[in-house]
Amino acid sequence: MSAFTFNTTPSIRCEVGVTAKIGPDIASRFSRSVQVITDKGLIAIGLLAPFLQSLEDAGVCYVVFDGVVADPPVAVVEAAKAQALEANVDTIVGFGGGSSLDVAKLVALMVGGGEALDDIYGVGLAKGRRLPLILIPTTAGTGSEATPVAIVTIGEGEKKGVVAPQLLPDLAILDAALTLGLPASITAETGVDAMVHAIEAFTSTSPNNNPISKGLARGALELLGSNIKAAVEHGSNLEVRSNMLLGSLIAGQAFANSPVAAVHALAYPIGGYYHVPHGLSNALVLPHVLAFNATVCGDAYAELAPLVFPDLLGVSKDRRAAMFVAHIADLCSELGMKTQLRQVGIERDALAHLASEAMKQSRLLVNNPRPVDEVAALAIYKAAW
Repeated sequence: MSAFTFNTTPSIRCEVGVTAKIGPDIASRFSRSVQVITDKGLIAIGLLAPFLQSLEDAGVCYVVFDGVVADPPVAVVEAAKAQALEANVDTIVGFGGGSSLDVAKLVALMVGGGEALDDIYGVGLAKGRRLPLILIPTTAGTGSEATPVAIVTIGEGEKKGVVAPQLLPDLAILDAALTLGLPASITAETGVDAMVHAIEAFTSTSPNNNPISKGLARGALELLGSNIKAAVEHGSNLEVRSNMLLGSLIAGQAFANSPVAAVHALAYPIGGYYHVPHGLSNALVLPHVLAFNATVCGDAYAELAPLVFPDLLGVSKDRRAAMFVAHIADLCSELGMKTQLRQVGIERDALAHLASEAMKQSRLLVNNPRPVDEVAALAIYKAAW
């Protein structure tokens, strides 16, 4: 067995309704002065109110930063950092989707360690300690509550990542009640995002790909594959929502240690330049990257296929990989997702620019089972167009 390292969030609390009563635990385990980082939409629908009331009842002072937007730019991170410094908070709480959680991670690191964002882009460059950090996801997709990664948008649309072990939170809180109101479209997009995490973690060529990540990826795919349709079609089913949230976290644990690859690398320019939600960006290129990789991933895809599509268990192994790719494409369509780049406003003339931008994601492309150069990226985008 090859040597590997596996790190994950040290404390995970999974309980329906827990966010409405977690205040005393935060007061005793962390501090009585926190910043809550979220977005205006969650405040508008009242999702944050029970959590804030719980903090107030426990005597925890808090400030709320609600300026997070999708694909957060550097300015949002800096604004949240400025508020945290002005309020002199001791703990950071991220409450929301992946964007809110990523901003919270960076603020905790920048305030706690005193490092500038420009100095910590990349892998393992952050040296400082962070503030205590609690992450509470409201979507079942990014797995950010279990990953040492945070993504921000630079300039017009380029995405950069900070990868550092300090970004793993002290506590992740999974409260499926927070996901009950998710629209079907967001449920589908975030659910497919989590499936991508599991698939890419399983097949990653990272030297740290390991048996624990592979086992978690398998478990995540089984949970997600057996629940995603029900979550989209019957969003009020709390058991289904709980399964999706847990599957997302498990997939996050897998790819946190066995990093993702070309699906994400090709999705980032789509999201960065065209403001397409991350999960949908992944879904648009997913079947085509899988087809590209199938020549070297046949055995792996054949192993994963029955976890998501049990009917493929009886199919011969040599046919199963191709059917897995086709079934994944069909699943995205059945979930009501857009399946072509042209459907999200991307013109064919823009594909060459996307391919060039994707090449900047070298930290991801290096993990892909089959080498992806600019020519291959362009071919994949054309297939997705």
